[in-house]
Amino acid sequence: MRCMNSHTAEELSGFQTGFTVRPAHVIAAASADDVIAAVRHAAAERLPVTVQATGHGLRGPVEGGALVSTRRMDRVSVDPVERTARVQAGVRWSQVVEAAAPHGLAPLNGSAPGVGAVSYTLGGGLGILAREFGYAADHVRSLDVVTADGRLRRVTRESAPDLYWALLGAGHGFGVVTELEIGLVPVRRLYGGSLAFDGRQVDPAAALRAYEAWTRTVPDRLTSSFAAVPYPDLPALPPHLRGRYVLSVRVAYTGADGERLVAPLREIGPVLSDSLREMPYTESHTIHSDPDFPHTYYGDSAVLGEFDPAAAGEVLRRTGPGSGAMTVVQINHLGGALAEAAPNSVPWREGRFLVRLLAVGERAKAREVLDPAFASLAPVTLGRAVNFAFGAGDRNAGFYDDVTRKRLAGLKSQYDPASLFPDHVRGFSG
Repeated sequence: MRCMNSHTAEELSGFQTGFTVRPAHVIAAASADDVIAAVRHAAAERLPVTVQATGHGLRGPVEGGALVSTRRMDRVSVDPVERTARVQAGVRWSQVVEAAAPHGLAPLNGSAPGVGAVSYTLGGGLGILAREFGYAADHVRSLDVVTADGRLRRVTRESAPDLYWALLGAGHGFGVVTELEIGLVPVRRLYGGSLAFDGRQVDPAAALRAYEAWTRTVPDRLTSSFAAVPYPDLPALPPHLRGRYVLSVRVAYTGADGERLVAPLREIGPVLSDSLREMPYTESHTIHSDPDFPHTYYGDSAVLGEFDPAAAGEVLRRTGPGSGAMTVVQINHLGGALAEAAPNSVPWREGRFLVRLLAVGERAKAREVLDPAFASLAPVTLGRAVNFAFGAGDRNAGFYDDVTRKRLAGLKSQYDPASLFPDHVRGFSG
């Protein structure tokens, strides 16, 4: 362990560059023992503890306290017989995908290979095969966590059911998770990719309505999302994206009849680009082709109990070209295995869609665009998703239903009475 009070830029750098990160102490942890020492020191000094691996999911600025950097804890091991993997706190999903693939297995990772596997899973983990297999949190066998008393605990559903339930859905609010054992799924290949349309040739609201109607016809093995992105006219962008308002449907399916299932989507209008194909799972990151370079962004989400065509159209109107902020709209189709009960605190399983809005650039300008868009969805909104609240620390409501929130608050007072670990944007305590 190294305590780096010089706050080196490299140690504090992350994927989200829009927030100031100025902790009083930076602990570069290389092992669980380092984390134990850091937590005990912070508790003795009454310093709040935050954790950073890749820096994708920063909720907002970090001022003071102790920051535990886990990027050096990057070991992955796969047990092909048990179909499990052990992943340390600094591991990125790309590492797990590559380690599992030779055994014909795959993790329930998200769309971006550079995201940290542990934090993603603690927030639920909505992956590219989510409708078939559920949340990543639903497949966790055990967690190694350092709690506020400085103890390293091996937590399973059998050994500590309450803490297990709380950790899987409540992020780092109950300790520093140093390692997970996760279940893998027997997937070698899939049918997937993106079908894109020009939003100036195809009516965006009509395209979204067509997508929603199509989702009512597909099997649970098919996971998809609708996206709308107004790309700037910049030379660095590929010619087919430069200056265009691109509407796209992203698909991941493990069945054999993918072409037949997606055929109705081609009737939306002239196709701008088509990357749908059979692929090895190791190429699944190309379905979304998320940006892999650090940048500034602000975002939030809404889990919808039903689809309101008028409200959805209003969201597209407010976030499209001319909105004043480059805003990425992504609407994930939920249901299937995501709706099944599990022994964890991941909420809103009855949701039909998850709307994610992410604005690139300065926060105040982004709020001018995003706040009215989310307001239009309010009548059909159940709540928000923990993993998709970027810089929304001033909005504390909506992460959990009342029953889940109260249970989490009770467990928080039991395991962390001094609030050593600030829960994500005070979603259940404070």
